Amino acid sequence: MMIGSWTLPHPVCAAPMAGVTDRPYRRLCKALGAAYAVCEMAASNPRLWNSVKTAQRLNHHGEPEPLAVQIAGADPDMMAEAALFNVRKGACIIDINMGCPAKKVCKAASGSALLRDETLVARILERVVAVCRPLGIPVTLKTRTGWDRQSRNAVRIARLAEDCGIAALALHGRTRCDLYTGEAEYDTLRAVRNAIRIPLIANGDIDSPEKARQVLLTTGADAVMIGRAARGRPWIFREIAHYLKHGSHLPPPTYGELRELLLGHLEDHYSFYGEHVGVRTARKHIGWYLAGLPEAGPLLTRIMALDSTDAQARALRHWLEQQPAEKAATPETTPH
Repeated sequence: MMIGSWTLPHPVCAAPMAGVTDRPYRRLCKALGAAYAVCEMAASNPRLWNSVKTAQRLNHHGEPEPLAVQIAGADPDMMAEAALFNVRKGACIIDINMGCPAKKVCKAASGSALLRDETLVARILERVVAVCRPLGIPVTLKTRTGWDRQSRNAVRIARLAEDCGIAALALHGRTRCDLYTGEAEYDTLRAVRNAIRIPLIANGDIDSPEKARQVLLTTGADAVMIGRAARGRPWIFREIAHYLKHGSHLPPPTYGELRELLLGHLEDHYSFYGEHVGVRTARKHIGWYLAGLPEAGPLLTRIMALDSTDAQARALRHWLEQQPAEKAATPETTPH
């Protein structure tokens, strides 16, 4: 699959997730097989570009290309300005967010709230594509099937996106009002696939190699995008890519590999965020990694109370070194 001039080595991508897909996480996902990873959404408002939070989101130092930056907003000129700002900072691909269901985003008429105004959607897409095209920067769109089940307009939005010059479409198979409940609408994704010629990336409920293959076959999509199922399980990208290519399963990571991956992720995470923020934001990642593992409950309780990165890492290292290094780190219960 191609996005502009970029050719992806296989059809397994990492979805943008607010508060999750920061630079350390994206680098790990790419190292573990993600063909493509989109950064967490960045505001299009120039007044926010110098904030610490936005500056961190736009820090791509040491990340393998292509660098894909997602921007969010409701003003076409501001979105175009944000696209150019991010291209100057190294973005190879600009992704437009019209799928975020968060209340604070939708209250600002951004994210999936834009699906209720197709005229504005067209203005934003046209404006961003117009400023990126002369620079050779492809623009992609991530969206949902509609605002609610009574107003699904994914096919019209997809055709509109193609007409405006969007290079690829990532579609989460739920409406905004569904949030993350119910089952993804793969029939809607199939209808979108039949309506457009640009690449379609299927997103929603893909949590195993078998499910990825099923979704590709059912929808006709060109690729799959993994979000929540990769939290604490970043090796899912290599598992799915291997299964799609060979039809067989890779063995799960051992405790020895988990120790190296988790501690390496934390080292990068602490370096990126610093002591005060790093120890706090690492807790959710640790919780995802250890969810369902035998006898990890008491450790997680202790981890949540520790307030230094050194203590956090030492506690994890000590616990992981007590586990048989060659034993598969398989959860007793499904973590997602």
